[in-house]
Amino acid sequence: MPITSRARWWAFAPYVLVSIVHVTALAYSNDVLDAATKILLMPLLLGGVIVVGWGLPRAQSAPLGILVVGLFFSWLGDEASVFFSFAPELPVMLAMFGVAHLAYIWLFNRHLAIRRLPWWTLVYLAWWVAVLAVLWPNLGSLALAVAAYGIVLGGTAASSARCHPIIAIGGALFLCSDTILAFRLFTDGMPQWTSPMVMVTYCAGQGLIAAGTLVALRLRAAAPLTPALATT
Repeated sequence: MPITSRARWWAFAPYVLVSIVHVTALAYSNDVLDAATKILLMPLLLGGVIVVGWGLPRAQSAPLGILVVGLFFSWLGDEASVFFSFAPELPVMLAMFGVAHLAYIWLFNRHLAIRRLPWWTLVYLAWWVAVLAVLWPNLGSLALAVAAYGIVLGGTAASSARCHPIIAIGGALFLCSDTILAFRLFTDGMPQWTSPMVMVTYCAGQGLIAAGTLVALRLRAAAPLTPALATT
C-alpha cells in the first residue's frame, strides 16, 4: 500500500491526553487514577504507531516491528507488578526494559541511523560512571543488574543521537526519566515532585522515539532514491 500524503498524527492524541491525566494523578497522589492510566500508556502509543504507520511501504515493516517490540516490553516493564506479581518487581522491571532498550539500540543503529556516532555522546559514558559511583553503596544485590541496565539505557540514548533529532531528544528524555527513578528508588529524601517528573520525561521520551521513528520512515519512503548514509 503506498504511503499517504498526510500522516494520521491525530492518532497520538489519546496517548498525549492519558499521559497528562496520568502525570496529574501522580502529582496529586491519586493512586487509583495513577494505576488506571499507567496501564493504558504503551497500548495507546502503540495504537498511534499502527495508525500513523499504516500505508508505509512493506520495506519499512522491519523497523516498525522492532519499534513495536520496544513498546511492548516497555509496557511489560511499566506493569511488572501486575503481569509478574509472582516475582520481585524491580528485577523483572529491569529485565523487561532491558529488552526494550536492546530493541531500540538495534532499531536506531541498523535501520534509522543517518550519521556516525557524535563525539558528544561520550557524555552518556560519563553519566553511567557518575550515577553508578553515587548509587553503588545503596544498590546491594542489584548492583550488577543496575550497572548492566545502565549500559543499555546509555546505549539507547547514544544510539538515538545517530538518528532524526526527534528520536535523539526522545532517547535523552528516556535516560533522564530512568535517572530520576533510580535516585528515587535507591536514595532517601527525594522530593515528591520527582515522581511526576519521572513520568513526564518517560511519556515524552517514548512518544518522541515513536513519532521520530515514523517521521524518519516516512521521509525515507518519500525519497526512496536517496542513497543510504553510513551506519557504522
